[in-house]
Amino acid sequence: MVAGLLLVTLYCFGCWLVFFRFRWIRFTPGWAVISALVGIHLLLIFLIGLRFVTPSSNTAQVVQYTVQLVPRLPEPTLMTEVLVKEGDHVKKGQKLFQLDRTVYEAKVRQLEAELVEAKQNVKVLESDVQLASSRKGALEGTLAFAQLRKEQQNKLLATTYGTLLEAEKWDDAVRKDEGDLAETEAELTRAQLKLAEQIDGVNPKVASLQAQLKQARFYLDNTTMVAPADGRIVNLQVRPGMVSGIVRVGGIAAFIEDAKPYVLATYYQPQIKYVTTGMPAEVALDAYPGQIFRGTVEAIWKTNAQGQYLPSDVLPTFNAEDPHSLRGEFAVKIVLSDADRAKVSIGTHGVAAIYTNGFGGAWAALRRIAIRSYSWFNWLYPLSL
Repeated sequence: MVAGLLLVTLYCFGCWLVFFRFRWIRFTPGWAVISALVGIHLLLIFLIGLRFVTPSSNTAQVVQYTVQLVPRLPEPTLMTEVLVKEGDHVKKGQKLFQLDRTVYEAKVRQLEAELVEAKQNVKVLESDVQLASSRKGALEGTLAFAQLRKEQQNKLLATTYGTLLEAEKWDDAVRKDEGDLAETEAELTRAQLKLAEQIDGVNPKVASLQAQLKQARFYLDNTTMVAPADGRIVNLQVRPGMVSGIVRVGGIAAFIEDAKPYVLATYYQPQIKYVTTGMPAEVALDAYPGQIFRGTVEAIWKTNAQGQYLPSDVLPTFNAEDPHSLRGEFAVKIVLSDADRAKVSIGTHGVAAIYTNGFGGAWAALRRIAIRSYSWFNWLYPLSL
């Protein structure tokens, strides 16, 4: 800054000496044009300094997080109550809308009954295992008795004291008891397998019904829509009697969070050459003439859609760009440090200036004068009566 002022001062003093004090060269219109052109180029020093040391953007916008309020229900559902009004400020968890609960309450009750039945069936399976086990024990005893009687009759038959008919009778009894025992063992194995079928220690049928019941309760809870955070209701169009759910896929209102707003300003790519996070900034918002908001650079979004090509089977075309057209800009996120949230509203336009060397120095002084002039001029602009 000092060097620029010194050069301009020396140039003006030299012109005065040459053309007016000693009159070494006659001050003709030609020399006047040449001298003016050289002087204008020297003044570019101040433009370059302001552009890179204190870059400014006139496209600053206040940004806030928004949530689209969309009913998360699987079936068309009647809106029964609208518990808020347009522009209301609400707290997190406050009820906003009430939808008809009839269908979802019935589904929950149905699944609760089926779950109770499924748990009872598990107890029945346990009883089946115990019954089959007891029957197996009884048949093992009966088979052992029949085998003993068979051996005794065979011995008697060998000594001619027994009869062939009696021996065959116990042979048939042993075979029958062996068949009954094999059938009972199969039934016991089947009952044990059914009882052993588990998912994380839970019967599959019970686990399935528990999952369905959890989902049904989720939908039942979502018939009452609550505020996801502290914020404001905007664009409230829903009314009692409207149907929401699977038929209506769009949002029924917009919700603006009270989360700390920030300013997003776009800059030409050369302007942010020396900008880094943490640098101080000032913002003049059009909605508040004569007022300056201080902030800090939080992030630099060095991305632009002009550098993106989407997957396609169409070959790209590369046309010569107009040299006078605007190049792709980068956005800078500025967090306001002293802004009243009630004043700073989403979409507010303004001018943002970044100070790469802090608020001290001549360049910063010029920029601070410029941004304050813009802010005070907003008392008059746009001109309307």
